[in-house]
Amino acid sequence: MKNYIHNLNKAFENRIRLGIMSVLMVNDTVDFNTMKETLDVTDGNLASHITALEKEGFIHVKKEFVGKKPLTTYSATKLGMKAFNDHLDALEKLLKQR
Repeated sequence: MKNYIHNLNKAFENRIRLGIMSVLMVNDTVDFNTMKETLDVTDGNLASHITALEKEGFIHVKKEFVGKKPLTTYSATKLGMKAFNDHLDALEKLLKQR
């Protein structure tokens, strides 16, 4: 029997990172405040997990100004989408394992 636990991606072990990727898989882009409210996390907590996923190349961070207000948006990269789907596949196989 194959051990699928080795196929789980450590980048998604944290519930906040799992939440970030889940939100980005069903939305093209999400802004900082929406992500923060959706996941019910603090600014600093969200920022640290975003940075970790960005370093992995799993998400793209876009910072711009709309008028005089800063706007930060996030989107999943192709690499991030593949890694997350692979992670979900490994979870499914693990759950089906007997």
